[in-house]
Amino acid sequence: MDMLTVTLDFPRNILGVLNIPERQIGNRFRELIALELVREGRISSGKGAEMSGMTKADFINLMARNGISCFTETPGELGDQVGMMESLLKPEAV
Repeated sequence: MDMLTVTLDFPRNILGVLNIPERQIGNRFRELIALELVREGRISSGKGAEMSGMTKADFINLMARNGISCFTETPGELGDQVGMMESLLKPEAV
């Protein structure tokens, strides 16, 4: 992935709010940005995982801990997909 380095001036006391050591702040900011981009629907969970340097499973767990669903479909759309799969998997009547 082509990377861009960004420098931020940030109040030091925010570390207490984030409850992380200073050396981890870059990683945490990447996670927070990735989570927000996924929440806004701008990137996929796979891209968020890549951006955060995590496996997709770990990123999905992070999403869940932050109240972000990994499903973008409505319950109705999921029901339609399940119905379609069930019809495709039914044995043909002879």
